[in-house]
Amino acid sequence: MQEIQIIHNETKELYKLDYVAKQASASLFYQNGKTVILASIAIASKDSDGDFVPFSVQYIEKAYAVGRFPGGFVKREGKPAEFEILTSRIVDRTLRPLFPKTYRRATHLTIFVLSYDGKSDLQIDALNAAANVLLISEVPFALPIAGVRVGYIDNSFVLNPTPEMLMHSTLDLLVSGSFNDILMIEMKGASSNGIDEEKFLEAICVAKTKIKALCEEYHTHIAKHKKPILDLDLQDVYYSLELEEILKDCYKEELSKILNQMAKSERNSDLDCLCNKLIDKFGDQYDSKVIVHTLEVYKRSLVRNQILKERIRIDGRKLDEVRSISIDTNILPCAHGSALFTRGQTQALVVATLGSEGDAQSKEILGSSAQKDYFTFHYNFPGFSVGEASMIGSPSRRELGHGNLARKALESCIVDKTQTIRLVSEILESNGSSSMASVCGGSLALAASGVKTDSLIAGVAMGLVVEEDQYAILTDIMGLEDHDGDMDFKVAGNNQYITAMQMDIKLGGLSIDILKEALYQAKRGREHILEIMQEAKEKIIINDLVLPKSEEFDIPSSKIVDVIGVGGKVIKEIIERFDVSIDLDRDNGRVKIFGLDSSLVLEAKDFILELVGEKNPYKIGQEIQGHVKRVVDFGVFVSLPKGGDGLLHMSKFIKNKLEKPKQYFQEGQRVRCIISGFNKGKIDLDILR
Repeated sequence: MQEIQIIHNETKELYKLDYVAKQASASLFYQNGKTVILASIAIASKDSDGDFVPFSVQYIEKAYAVGRFPGGFVKREGKPAEFEILTSRIVDRTLRPLFPKTYRRATHLTIFVLSYDGKSDLQIDALNAAANVLLISEVPFALPIAGVRVGYIDNSFVLNPTPEMLMHSTLDLLVSGSFNDILMIEMKGASSNGIDEEKFLEAICVAKTKIKALCEEYHTHIAKHKKPILDLDLQDVYYSLELEEILKDCYKEELSKILNQMAKSERNSDLDCLCNKLIDKFGDQYDSKVIVHTLEVYKRSLVRNQILKERIRIDGRKLDEVRSISIDTNILPCAHGSALFTRGQTQALVVATLGSEGDAQSKEILGSSAQKDYFTFHYNFPGFSVGEASMIGSPSRRELGHGNLARKALESCIVDKTQTIRLVSEILESNGSSSMASVCGGSLALAASGVKTDSLIAGVAMGLVVEEDQYAILTDIMGLEDHDGDMDFKVAGNNQYITAMQMDIKLGGLSIDILKEALYQAKRGREHILEIMQEAKEKIIINDLVLPKSEEFDIPSSKIVDVIGVGGKVIKEIIERFDVSIDLDRDNGRVKIFGLDSSLVLEAKDFILELVGEKNPYKIGQEIQGHVKRVVDFGVFVSLPKGGDGLLHMSKFIKNKLEKPKQYFQEGQRVRCIISGFNKGKIDLDILR
């Protein structure tokens, strides 16, 4: 067993190599404070078929890591939580660019959280453990990689803040890279204003310095323990240089014409026709997989060369041009708010639903008590949006990731953080940047449902094409540019600040200069989109008839028990009678009433105020007619006509102590009484003779 300790500033990491899981291709036992993670990697012995890199990541939290049983009916870890899926994506997006496109060995990286102290950053710990187990594994192309989180607290940047510190930060930035190269960025502006481009670039520089120092440590202390590397054949067996030359000589004009068609469906259809024609003609000389792949390689070079040399994209746009945009709001008459946002051939229908506190999403976080998310964003990507004939199932990792990005972009602009809001983005058509269309549509859906926000938020996806010393930055990329480009860079925010961003790089690294240029080009694109969104917002007609109504007020905290009643009986009756939902805060006496009918909401409010004596509709000496609600040994509870119950004590109508109230009254019987007094919020009655 090799034990390695890495100490750099506040970071103290302990790596144990060849300690456990020795039958895996590589494994390490990672410890940071009292947090312990097992990272292992398994590599298949033979190449697999397919035209993709067969690399997968699973991050799994164990309940015993914090001394708990798993929640739910089945006391065993099962379906991964959203945090586990998002963490798996962060690791995958960081490490996947290292793998050559011709790598065909099925490779699975597993990350177990075995112990958690509640202080360390699990995503950073998981990323560093995973990167180092790949570094010591048998794959020859692994590099030292590190991840850091940067916060901004009291006007200072803080590296790897604890979860508690992050709550007070105006920035949540996660960066991974190798030495001077940036590989992946996730960012959220934790304040209502977000962060501007200059401050963001400062934070990136802080992260790069830390990443470089950690990578040097990993290179010095961990890389030397690398296992014997695999003998891999990384040649592209499905590529033919000879066939590509034939395509250049005979099919360049035809392929260029196909690529420059405006409609994605026509382009894909004509590409399929060309591919079938090539298979018919050259099928005797080349395997069909070789023809398909070589055509794909040549198509990619044409797309990139046109962008770099002619500075014109395949749909005729300039590099910084945004596709045409159209917006329709509140097209769903029974929904609380809706917006149909169309940009080019990407279309998102985003629908807002407002709810009460009880509608908030409950979630369990390892090491913490259950928490509630008052703002949720769900992103759905059905197959028909890209013309695929496929069933709709549970949300994929990609759908969860896009929804999480949109939520980050929008949540900081919502004024009332306790308002329960659900946004759902239904992608109806997709040709690039559907997540950013969801951000734009989501911002307008909030406005269409009357939710107060600081500003509109727009999102734009940027692309990058790099060949040697030439590069081109693309605004509002479509699907083909994403597929054949070198970067996917999504930025969301208002006219002044970035509220969220996400970057994945396929190059193996990105310079600060190019990143800066991309940021400011994205800002210009964002400002253009916001101008169109503002025009649409001014035309919104809010459908007040379907919007839920709410009332908030205070009563003495000691009276909360009166509103609840024995076994919750009173509050249940109020909810059923007025068709509302009620949230009570026992500590400060805050009452929140939520319902679809404003008159019933106000009636419920008056009823509660009267019930607790804050607004009493009855006076001493007042004659009333009620009906017997319940007969008990010491008297009769009478339901009063304006709400509430009164007690008619047995002493008021029984003279013989041997008699019982049941001899005089039955439930449901009408009775005339007089209000005789108020006793600690209770109403005393006397029989009216």
